[in-house]
Amino acid sequence: MKIFLKITLLPAFFITAFSLQAFSQKVYSCNSRYDADVKVFVVDSRYDADLLVYKVDSRYDADKNEGRWFFTDSRYDADKKIYFSDSRYDADVLIFFVDSRYDAGWRNKEKIHLFY
Repeated sequence: MKIFLKITLLPAFFITAFSLQAFSQKVYSCNSRYDADVKVFVVDSRYDADLLVYKVDSRYDADKNEGRWFFTDSRYDADKKIYFSDSRYDADVLIFFVDSRYDAGWRNKEKIHLFY
């Protein structure tokens, strides 16, 4: 019975751990557009944005692909490397920084795949 429980619980543990890692939002800001996974542009209006971003202070608060970003100091700790573009037309995603974590989230879900 104990072996059966270990065999059935072990895959569930790995699936849960992998899914949490896959949706995490630890980002690193690159200096070069060629090193980045995603190019972003910060817009002036929340209504022009694809994604509303809230910057969190702890990596544990950035647990899902819902616009809560934790900026890492190392590219190796990040799940996504981003580059802040000078032009909105060169960017993959338009973002707007919000003041409340509850306002964060996707406005244009067609681009959500870029952060998986």
